[in-house]
Amino acid sequence: MTNKDILRIAMEQSAADINCKASDFLCEHHVVVTSCVGEKARKYYREPIACNLVSYGNNIVASVREEYKDIVEEYIGRYEFYHCFETPNMHWLEERLSKRGQKVCFMAEYYLPDVEKLRALPCDYELKVLEQKDFAELYQPQWANALCEDRKQLDVLGVGAYDGGKLIGLSGCSADCDTMWQIGVDVLPEYRRKGIASSLTSTLAEEILKREKVPFYCSAWSNIRSVRNAVKSGFLPAWVEMTAKPAEMVNEMNRQ
Repeated sequence: MTNKDILRIAMEQSAADINCKASDFLCEHHVVVTSCVGEKARKYYREPIACNLVSYGNNIVASVREEYKDIVEEYIGRYEFYHCFETPNMHWLEERLSKRGQKVCFMAEYYLPDVEKLRALPCDYELKVLEQKDFAELYQPQWANALCEDRKQLDVLGVGAYDGGKLIGLSGCSADCDTMWQIGVDVLPEYRRKGIASSLTSTLAEEILKREKVPFYCSAWSNIRSVRNAVKSGFLPAWVEMTAKPAEMVNEMNRQ
């Protein structure tokens, strides 16, 4: 699988996620489509979604419900596309959406492997490839990034790092869609800054590619530790997303 293949597969999946064409992400102009979570969308996409702005670095593809189309079209037409994903410009969108009961909710940066640089990095501890049957006792708070208890059926593959018989680090991947598996990783605090996370991440990425799936990685732009791990593990930034949802959903998340 080449980098070109990987990027094509990712764009095809994003198109399935937000109801557009993969070629829309390559346009030099913005594209606005009607919001719809398709049958082949990533498993964690959930309605209602007021709008979802996605960019692979060329433009913005905006998937929008009809009642917010006027706001979003004006927004993406006002600013350089990359400024639409940051403050202060984001406040312009937030102020107008909030009057209609919506708020900016999720923002994330996604990474894809560079197969010309990706290699399983060494580790000072024993690594073991784990399968779904091995996860039963591992749904614990310290492994919450590697595994998702709410979607256990999607956790299909992992790599564990062991100090003797003690699990000290875990990377896991979720089969979020047919072609792409998302990687998450955790390392116990006392074992951090020893290269364990990048070893787990890169080793799991290679295992995923062996199974002819595309590994991908997600991080908040402000999570420097996570971003550094992605880059060290052989991943590069590929696309960004920003999603608006009903205000009551956002307020509930804040209360939690």
